[in-house]
Amino acid sequence: MAKAVDEQYLGLVKRLVDRMERLSADSTYAHRASGLRGSLLQYVECIEAGGTVDKMELDDLVEVGFKLLKAAAEEIGGAK
Repeated sequence: MAKAVDEQYLGLVKRLVDRMERLSADSTYAHRASGLRGSLLQYVECIEAGGTVDKMELDDLVEVGFKLLKAAAEEIGGAK
């Protein structure tokens, strides 16, 4: 379902992209994060251009992104 995304949610997506970009290249999750970042950036560009996106699909990608960050943090011992 195509829907507009509010500014607060867009900010969350941008922060998630930023955090994934900071993953160490040594992380086993860095390669996965790179692909997911690219997908999220495509959504950000579409939204900023005034387009609408499939919000459910975007929500799924955001959820995967947070799970990936959590796993990467656990890998380095930053979270329990």
